[in-house]
Amino acid sequence: MDSEHNEYREHPVSPNEGPQSPDGAPRPFAPYPTYPVSPRRKVSGWRVFWGVLFGLSVLANVGLFILLIAAIAVVAAGGGTAYEAVIREGPRTNKIAVINVDGIIDETQSQEVYRQLEAAGDDDAVKGIIVRVNSPGGTISASDRIYQQIADFRGKRRKPAVAFMQGMAASGGYYVSVACEEIIAEPTAITGSIGVIMAHFVFEDLLEDKLGIQPVFMTMGQKKDWPSSFRKPSDEELTYIHDRLLEPAYDRFVDVVEQGRKDVLSSEDVGKLADGSIFVADEAKEVELIDDVGYLDDAIAKVKALAGITKAQVIEYRTPFSFMNILNAKAKTGLLHFDRTTLFELSTPQVLYLWNAY
Repeated sequence: MDSEHNEYREHPVSPNEGPQSPDGAPRPFAPYPTYPVSPRRKVSGWRVFWGVLFGLSVLANVGLFILLIAAIAVVAAGGGTAYEAVIREGPRTNKIAVINVDGIIDETQSQEVYRQLEAAGDDDAVKGIIVRVNSPGGTISASDRIYQQIADFRGKRRKPAVAFMQGMAASGGYYVSVACEEIIAEPTAITGSIGVIMAHFVFEDLLEDKLGIQPVFMTMGQKKDWPSSFRKPSDEELTYIHDRLLEPAYDRFVDVVEQGRKDVLSSEDVGKLADGSIFVADEAKEVELIDDVGYLDDAIAKVKALAGITKAQVIEYRTPFSFMNILNAKAKTGLLHFDRTTLFELSTPQVLYLWNAY
């Protein structure tokens, strides 16, 4: 078989000859197919160029991806610092900084306002500030601290400050506003509510009658636990709280308003207005709790006039977004978050510069 195969390979039949059929006639036989060999193509310069360009593009995208991951890590960790956001375009050599007082005024709000004022004070290009208030008030200490921070800024930096009431500036919100040279309010803004309030829960019936819990307090000093959330206050306790807490806080509020509005209101005028009444912007202007009714651009124009400039870039200080802040906020507001601090806040009376309807 091998010899026949070798003989066949050495003496191939022609295309028209093939193995014979039984009757001796030649059988057609197809030749071996021929495979064309493609000539080697020359490499185009454009192909090399686009290949290099594609490689560089891949490397650039990898680098950008790494930078994005690093940026997300910094933001998620809350490691970013406050940055300037432009509200109105203008020359950077003349700036007006908007200081935001937004929401309930508490210790956190006080610290945030302090950081904003420090940033504005350290920037020589800042020629004045707008204190944009949208708050129903809050704690006495935080409201007073923000008031003093604004007053110190005006005294040390010698730069004008205009309060702009946006939406609401009641009680503690008005308290911080009178630290400014002038006050402008939106037409729909609510302000006033000069006064002080204290409220607390009394759990006596709930604990004893419903839950069968008897609270026990051991004190040294008759007034140590006045007032208490675990029993109804006596008349003596109410008089004591009024004299020791409410009246001093009220007097402090009235003094601050008299000092801030001394050019337009007398002590008698302030006394009449300090009954907790609230006012919409037009009414507040009539009784001279504010100076004008307008919008942000009107407040900007007022600061320009006080600073003696015609053009300015208006900025505000913003904190970068942080995933960790969201997670912390969710953890603190969860239904199961009930620790000693929460219990203390619920059971301890607080004296507030806060509009009660909020």
